[in-house]
Amino acid sequence: MNPLRISEREKNLGTETAFEVLAEVNKLRSEGKEIINFCIGQPDFDTPKKIKEAIKTAIDEGKTGYTNAAGLPELREAAANWLSKTREITVEPDSIVVSSGAKPFIEYTILSVTDYGKGHEVIFPVPGYPIYQSQIELQGCKAVPLYLRENKKYSFEIEELREKITDNTRLLILNSPHNPTGGVLNRKTLEQIAEIVLEKENLWVYSDEVYSQFTYDDKFQSIASIDGMQERTIIADGMSKTWAMTGSRMGFMSNKALAKAMTDLVINTVSCASHFVQYGGIEALTQEQKETKEMYKAFKSRRDLIVNKLNEIEGISCVNPGGAFYVWPNVTE
Repeated sequence: MNPLRISEREKNLGTETAFEVLAEVNKLRSEGKEIINFCIGQPDFDTPKKIKEAIKTAIDEGKTGYTNAAGLPELREAAANWLSKTREITVEPDSIVVSSGAKPFIEYTILSVTDYGKGHEVIFPVPGYPIYQSQIELQGCKAVPLYLRENKKYSFEIEELREKITDNTRLLILNSPHNPTGGVLNRKTLEQIAEIVLEKENLWVYSDEVYSQFTYDDKFQSIASIDGMQERTIIADGMSKTWAMTGSRMGFMSNKALAKAMTDLVINTVSCASHFVQYGGIEALTQEQKETKEMYKAFKSRRDLIVNKLNEIEGISCVNPGGAFYVWPNVTE
């Protein structure tokens, strides 16, 4: 009997190999081996105490059923207020949609602004988060790489971006601070990007800002804060990095025009985010968490130490990353 067939689309699907390595790390640790884990982007800190208590209380109070697909109204309001403050823009609660982590919004955005098999193109940063390319191709679009340059502190050439855009381009993915280089797009670069985007009739920007609270040398800047760009920008952020809640799976997006489409996609995939974890999200967004300040200081100190030590090694050079918690050393020599 012939084996049941698996689709070519699934066979060609890219993945995030960090999870494969993480499984091996966990296996070795279960065998009693001492492992230094470099494989996956999650803080090695515990979730702040008050957030854990909020989640525990919600469970004890029976908040374990479905919620509104877009998220609890209190959480959407908290996210809107937090984004308004940290991005210096006005965000309304009805523009917020919550899901199980920020990652689903990559898929949801591509599904919302492109049509399968119509030759639509999505520009994405390289090197970059591997899920960008895998989701672009899974949704029947052409993945167009935009190469980041070491000599530009892992930004890109503006003219190269202009040249990549065609009549079929529907989406530009930005990630700042960037995974895995730690590069941060400065205000001037964002303004140049916005100028190009605003020349086009039907070009959206997906701004992956999950590392927004980890910028070390300059204040974080969102492209949504530039005149005319908030309407075109899907801001994605979440609880995983800033509040060390990777396994809690809680993220949110902001874009008023796409909020209904995103809600429909949440319904069609995960139904809603975890009810009780949403109360942890409310606590995180509305109350000061002293542990996050300690985590930030630790990451900055580590960055300074590691970059300095790498640059002392013959044959290795390392650009000082402006954000996130990664370094991207050059070992080609």
